[in-house]
Order: sequence, then C-alpha cells, then structure tokens
Amino acid sequence: MTGSMSVTADALNNLSDASSAIVTLLGFKLAQMPADEDHPYGHARYEYLTGLAVAVLVLFIGFELAKSSFLRILSPEPVVLSPLVIGILLASIGLKLWLCLFNRRLGSHIHSTALMAAAADCRNDCIATSAVLASGLMEEYFRIRVDGFMGLAVAVFILYSGICLARDTISPILGENAAPELRQQMADFLYAQPKVLGFHDLMVHDYGPGHRFATVHVEMDHREDPLFCHTLIDKMERVCLRNFGIHLVIHHDPVVTDDPGLTQMRDRILALLQSFDPRLTLHDFRMVQGRKHMHILFDVSLPADLQGSQEAITARVEESLNTPDPVYHILINYDMDAFNS
Repeated sequence: MTGSMSVTADALNNLSDASSAIVTLLGFKLAQMPADEDHPYGHARYEYLTGLAVAVLVLFIGFELAKSSFLRILSPEPVVLSPLVIGILLASIGLKLWLCLFNRRLGSHIHSTALMAAAADCRNDCIATSAVLASGLMEEYFRIRVDGFMGLAVAVFILYSGICLARDTISPILGENAAPELRQQMADFLYAQPKVLGFHDLMVHDYGPGHRFATVHVEMDHREDPLFCHTLIDKMERVCLRNFGIHLVIHHDPVVTDDPGLTQMRDRILALLQSFDPRLTLHDFRMVQGRKHMHILFDVSLPADLQGSQEAITARVEESLNTPDPVYHILINYDMDAFNS
C-alpha cells in the first residue's frame, strides 16, 4: 500500500516473531516429553534447539531485508503514507507493548527465559515500529528520502537480534557454567549446613529448563562419624532438589584439622602458589608417608588464562620444597577455577 521498504521490513520482522512464537511453542511441547530409555535426562533441550532454529530464520530474514533496503537506497521510490497506514502502525505499537508486558509477567511467573526474551523482543519491536512511523512521516510531509536507510536500520536490528538469540541458545547446548546467582545460592546453602567446613568442584549440568544435575565435594572434619555425615549429606541433597530444583550428588571429603605439621605445610604451599598468582587456591590437601619420601597431594583451582602454566607452577612448588631430608614427592591435580570460584 505504501511502497515503503521500512514498513515492509517491519512487517517481515513481525512475521518472524510470529514464526518464532510458533516454533517456541513447539519446543515447549517437545521439551515436556518424559524421559525414556534413550534419553534418561529428558527432552528439555528441545527448547534450546527450537531457539536455534528460530535464530537461523531471523538471520535469513535480516540478510534478505538488508539486501533489499540497500537496493532501495540506490534507487529511492516515493512513499505514500495514508491515515489508515498510520493507524495500523499505531495499533501495531500498542499491541506489541501489551504483548511485551504480558510475556514479561508470565515469564517472571514461570521462570522462563524464552518468554523473557520474547518480552524484550516485543519492546524492541515497539521502538523499531515507532522509528518506521517517524521515517514515513518524514517522507510524507518533509520529502526526505530516508525509507531505504530506515529499512536497512531495521534489517541490522533483526540481524543483531538473530545473533543474540543464536548466542543465547548455543551457549547452553555447548555446556555453560552455572549462573552466578545460582552458585551463590548453593554456596550460602552449603556453608549454612552444620559440620560443613567448605566445598569445591561444584559442577552443574543443564539438560534444559527444570532438568539440572550437579555434583560437589563437601569438606568435613575427619573425626566426624561417617554414618552421621552420610545422613547429613542425604538430607542436603533432598533439600537442594526441593529448594533449587537441582538433582545434587555430594562427595564427602574428610579433612584433617588437628595436625599442626600438615596445616603449616598447607599454608606454606598456598603462599608459594599465590606468589605465582594471587588467584591460585588449593583444596584436598593430604600428606601420606611413604617408605622413602613424603607424598604431598592436593588440587589447585586454575583460572582459564593460566591454562598451560601447570608445569611452571609445579616446578616452583617442587624447587621450594626440594630438601634432602625429608624428601617430598609432589602430586598436583589442576581443576578449572570456574568450578571453584
């Protein structure tokens, strides 16, 4: 009706949103399929896969619109903006604003990242359509040829949305770390438990919304009754499932707290590590007497940017502890700092 590339771009943007909603709904339905013999962790990752399919669709539409808008910039054509078209664009803005608020409220209620993303997309659509309306008014009343440029701007906006959507869906498929908020909640929960001295190696595996599994090593005094510790760990696992929706498996690490020689050696080695880099920490520290030498075993939490420095760190510790009597044999296991931060 208008001959406007920007209005056409906005229309295709809304069409891609409608298609996204349909595919997202399909993803929700597939994700609700119960676990079976071949997929014991369920099918919740279908939501991520459908999100990736939507991202591909959005990127394709954005690319085609960018190409058409560029041609319109090279060969401008007049735009006809009637009161009916203005009314339609205003109604579109109002409807998208309502949809934004609805998705945001529902997404917060059911804790759905897909619906919160849809709410943000609707908000951005309101801005885009308002800009399209403004460019149409400039074309109609001021004869400023901005239609192709505005169409290109909408196309760039669509491409950006597609890239962000692809990034947000590919990341959990690859296996991302637990959210800082969740890690903090679990840390507060673990430290609040009686007899727990510390924890490390917290690993959360996400198989889709509502299907998360985790493992963690919890430190307790070695003098505690093993049966009591087992009972306490069972209770912690049940509470974690109820409070956080996470199937948690806890590994019990007994820690020696009443050996001054071990504590002194641990502090000495920690100082050596932090002289190399202040971010280095250690856990699972043990000293085992062998026939000819003393075995010292511990784990080091290694930041990502220090990957490849393991040999240098080990060499510094060994050189500092290299004495003829006693003879120390150092065995260091390096963990990712992302699991221990």
